[in-house]
Amino acid sequence: MNDHVQEPKRKKRIQVHILIRMVLSLIIATAINDLCILLFLKILKWNVLRDIFPYFLTPLFFIIFTLTFFMLTRRIVKDLVHLEYGLQMISEGDLNYRVDVKRKDELGRVAHNINLMAQRLQQQIKKERELETSKMEMITGISHDLRTPLTSIIGYIELLRTNSFRDKEEYTRFVQNTYNKAVHLKKLLDDLFEYTRLTSTEPRLDLKPIDVFQLLDQLLFEFEPIAQENEITIVKEIGNSPAITLIDSEKMARAIDNLLLNALKYSLKPGNVRVMMKSDHRYITIEIENKGNPLTEEQEHKLFDRFYKVDHSRSSEGIQSGAGLGLSIARNIVELHGGNLTLHHMNHMFKFTLTLPFNDRPDG
Repeated sequence: MNDHVQEPKRKKRIQVHILIRMVLSLIIATAINDLCILLFLKILKWNVLRDIFPYFLTPLFFIIFTLTFFMLTRRIVKDLVHLEYGLQMISEGDLNYRVDVKRKDELGRVAHNINLMAQRLQQQIKKERELETSKMEMITGISHDLRTPLTSIIGYIELLRTNSFRDKEEYTRFVQNTYNKAVHLKKLLDDLFEYTRLTSTEPRLDLKPIDVFQLLDQLLFEFEPIAQENEITIVKEIGNSPAITLIDSEKMARAIDNLLLNALKYSLKPGNVRVMMKSDHRYITIEIENKGNPLTEEQEHKLFDRFYKVDHSRSSEGIQSGAGLGLSIARNIVELHGGNLTLHHMNHMFKFTLTLPFNDRPDG
């Protein structure tokens, strides 16, 4: 199947083709008719036939004209049949069929549009199938991700309900584990709600002048204890210059938070997470770099897909697994602000680059 259907370059009108063939048919019919008159006048000797012969001239002319016109327009009729057959094949569901009519007039453009229609229908059906598959994967993923902490919560509550603990220390551990699983469950539901809100409706941003440097510095301060627990050293190269722009601070904090958590989760332990920030008169750039296990090309391409999670063996035991929405949410939030979020992956090094344009207008 061709990915692109070429449109006829020169536009000719089919009326011109038909008119030319009609004139040619008239000329040929007239010439043959005149030739027949000369031949019959020489051959016919009887007066009776000479009197009858003129009555045959007009029917003979129309017969010759009709046959000649049909012969000269046979190609056009053949192309029309091809168009009709192509429409029938496509209407019956064969979207791989393409109408082979190479003309530069209206019929050629009709053929081009029929092929373009089939191609777009095919792309639309493919997109709908991918969406349906994505929905099924989403349901499966959500069911699995929510069931795991919920099962643990039910198990711990059952132990507490039946007093199945040996001492106060074990009771405290059961309660703490139950609380941790509940927090994890809330995080999964929050991610799902945030992603649904960002993608299913037209999201609104609460834009206010925010110093991105202070926002990032605060987030890094809050991440220090988590990083230390996971043997990760945060290397800050963010300077101290204010970078004030209009952003939704809550959503942007969530995007950066997701990127930092991703870096902590998939870094080699012990290791470093390097956070760099720079700005000019047009853009603010935040880079988050860590060293981790390399990804395949397919994994890298899917990393920002919703509900996609890399092999669990790469994840940190100390950081609970999410629903695979973190990077997708981060990219959605950044793009809502008119920026972009990219990944540069080479060997063991991962560098996420978040770029935001400076914006000083609420409608920007």
